[in-house]
Amino acid sequence: MTDDQLLRYSRHILLNEVGIEGQERMLAAHALVIGAGGLGSPVALYLGTAGVGRITLVDNDTVDLTNLQRQIAHDMARLGSPKAESARQAIAQINPESEVIAVNARADAALLDALVPQADVVLDCCDNFATRHAINAACVRHGKPLVSGAAIRFDGQVAVYEPADPASPCYACVFPPDLEFEETRCATMGVFAPMVGIIGSMQAAEALKLLSGAGPSLAGRMLMLDGRTMEWSELRVPRNAACPVCSARPAPTAKVG
Repeated sequence: MTDDQLLRYSRHILLNEVGIEGQERMLAAHALVIGAGGLGSPVALYLGTAGVGRITLVDNDTVDLTNLQRQIAHDMARLGSPKAESARQAIAQINPESEVIAVNARADAALLDALVPQADVVLDCCDNFATRHAINAACVRHGKPLVSGAAIRFDGQVAVYEPADPASPCYACVFPPDLEFEETRCATMGVFAPMVGIIGSMQAAEALKLLSGAGPSLAGRMLMLDGRTMEWSELRVPRNAACPVCSARPAPTAKVG
């Protein structure tokens, strides 16, 4: 690392769990963030400020005035701009060393199959089940860890799905794709602004732990927050042996020695 990097990331380097080696791993890492809105804003900013070397942001939406109540990567000057590009600019203003690729497109299966294999970690910051299932399926296919978050009204949840862990479920184990869920959107149901900040920050923390090796992830657990009472609850979720998405994934190769 350069002298400037040693200074910029000094508070991470001082942590025994991170140190110089962990920070160097983050500098060499690539994170794929799907969604640059309420959750994606704190995720993108924290990954960028923490020194993740390459960040790909995917979003097909543009910045609207109603977004500014909670989507902190955007501002009045970028109304009407693609959200992915707006978030890229926000990161560049804080840490120009981080390479940020803005992809103004919908995260469909073809795009995910092109982008997921290149990433070290994938963060699901989208707002609909169809895309969440497409992201999960791509992560299972390509063996990439997935950090998933969701927030609506005063409720939030965060979980990590690790295909390399034979005991870890995938997103479809918890939310089967053949079940019908009622879609709840911020535009119709509302969202308490700090909720997306809390959940997005936790997603960033889990991603940085995975990239740096700072500690065990949330794999196998889901944390749920009731923002009215500020009470957390935890759900431990086993892998579903009959899951249509991950049940056929191969077992990890045993290490020798």
